[in-house]
Amino acid sequence: MPMSRAEKMERVAAIRDLISAVDAIYLTEFRGLTVKEAQEVRRSLLEGEARMRVMKMSLTRRAMEEMGHQGLSEHLSGPTALVFAEGDPLTAARTVREQSRQFRNLVLKGGIIDGKFIGVDQVAEFANLGSREQLLGKLAGGMSAPLHKTAGVFASFTRSAAGAFAQLLERKGSTATS
Repeated sequence: MPMSRAEKMERVAAIRDLISAVDAIYLTEFRGLTVKEAQEVRRSLLEGEARMRVMKMSLTRRAMEEMGHQGLSEHLSGPTALVFAEGDPLTAARTVREQSRQFRNLVLKGGIIDGKFIGVDQVAEFANLGSREQLLGKLAGGMSAPLHKTAGVFASFTRSAAGAFAQLLERKGSTATS
């Protein structure tokens, strides 16, 4: 039974709300995925704080265009499921990548992170990043390295100066006794 114009507008608004409520969305093609495989994918995505939804693509396309996401028509064709990252976008990207490796019929098409479309390669690069803690550790290490070098220079200078003063005192002590 066809939807009325009002129903379509309501669904577009609901899709817009879903899209704006998350930081990242990943587009996947699921052609040939069995029901059992789809259930397993959904289960693993839920563990990674993400949710996979299959929606009417014409309405999804319209909602995306209304939100300023132009040029996604080629990615929103065919049997496309949207993966909404409700938690950490990085965890969801990793889960989608792992599931697409496990199930060859689940194909990653790209993603939208912070309102910008990124391609498959960029999603893969994003998924390969370390965890937040690892990245913060690297940043802290990078920031502290120059400080450690500077402290090493000052410590070296004070050791050299102390050694020079000790030698000077030793010479003065030996010349005073002679």
